Amino acid sequence: MAKRVAVIGAGPSGLAQLRAFQSAKMQGAEIPEVVCFEKQSNWGGLWNYTWRTGLDENGEPVHSSMYRYLWSNGPKEGLEFADYSFEEHFGKQIASYPPRAVLFDYIQGRVIKAGVRDWIRFSTPVRFVKYNEAKGNFTVTAHDMKTDRMYDEDFDNVIVASGHFSTPNVPEYPGFDKFGGRVLHAHDFRDAMEFHGKDILLLGSSYSAEDIGSQCWKYGAKTITVAYRNAPLGYDWPENFVEVPALERVDETTAYFKDGTSKRVDAIILCTGYKHHFPYLPDDLRLKTANRLAAADLYKGVVWVNNPKLFYVGMQDQWFTFNMFDAQAWWVRDAVMGRIAVPTDRAVMLADVADRVAREDAGQDAHDAIHYQGDYVKELIAETDYPSFDVDGACEAFFEWKEHKKAGIMTFRNHAYKSVITGSMAPVHHTPWKDALEDSLEAYLRN
Repeated sequence: MAKRVAVIGAGPSGLAQLRAFQSAKMQGAEIPEVVCFEKQSNWGGLWNYTWRTGLDENGEPVHSSMYRYLWSNGPKEGLEFADYSFEEHFGKQIASYPPRAVLFDYIQGRVIKAGVRDWIRFSTPVRFVKYNEAKGNFTVTAHDMKTDRMYDEDFDNVIVASGHFSTPNVPEYPGFDKFGGRVLHAHDFRDAMEFHGKDILLLGSSYSAEDIGSQCWKYGAKTITVAYRNAPLGYDWPENFVEVPALERVDETTAYFKDGTSKRVDAIILCTGYKHHFPYLPDDLRLKTANRLAAADLYKGVVWVNNPKLFYVGMQDQWFTFNMFDAQAWWVRDAVMGRIAVPTDRAVMLADVADRVAREDAGQDAHDAIHYQGDYVKELIAETDYPSFDVDGACEAFFEWKEHKKAGIMTFRNHAYKSVITGSMAPVHHTPWKDALEDSLEAYLRN
């Protein structure tokens, strides 16, 4: 009897895993039976945009953290699939910073071509996974939301690919309970027009704060204040966009900061990151790690050291994304199919984890981190038949992007979009033709 493999999640990581198995099948290999469980009604994971926040139509926590006018904040050259280029998909070269609708179209284009949609059970969240010591397999408890039926199925391997940017980290600050405006996490941000004419405060100093702050400025927020804990973003912002030291407290109308300054604000947006959250896994199977390049307790970054029949894909902090998920998925596929031998000695696997952690910790800056992850991708590719691609060239694209940002040059897509469309750096207000532009981008790229 062929092995049965459960893949949890049909976002970029889970779809990479399905494509990996389908690739082996196309080459004539006998592959396991693959069943993918996806709680949303469509594939794409975070890239499956929804207007909903909080709970979805089935009462499940909304997975997507996408907002309506999101554009890629990193160069597409660093995430391109090695076996399915942007040029193949769109029939032409496209710009380096595509909008979310274009990236979603690209992601699903490859799996439509691969024909793996029938492997996915949509609207079916996993409720629990149990390892059966006596049988050496797993029991997956799933919930078919369409029929409202719970059921169990057994699998030889489980691959967790449900991501780690959907469960928000929500800190508490004194006064939140009496603040008169809105407090929300970046996960629930959908459209900057909500904050038109408002004074907003963003907590955080990483990509979400940079991104959402830029969006709100572009769509006519009155002022943007960004409070940082460690260091400011440090860009040459417009005069109504300022950075201040950490928030200490708020009252009904006003935020008070560590440097003694204060600011009346209408809304507070928490750009405070996400948690690795796997409520369907028991302690003996559940990954507990910080968001870092060397995730805890994962041999080769993918094998759960406490049970090597369980795998995780896409759990690292990320410079590389889609193509790194591919490299991991191809490696996991070959481990499941017996093409790669996974050590049976737990100490050997733990030593591999410790070495990866030490090498990450030895890095001094973003360049070191990019090289570290690029080398990791090359390591996995070298052990499988995943098509090689120019990893070093992708690293160079990341280096250039980081240097531009350090120099204060606004190369990320909001500012490029604003200056190209309007010919100025003045705030762009919401108009119907902008909606039409967004909606027509996919069609434009295909023609």
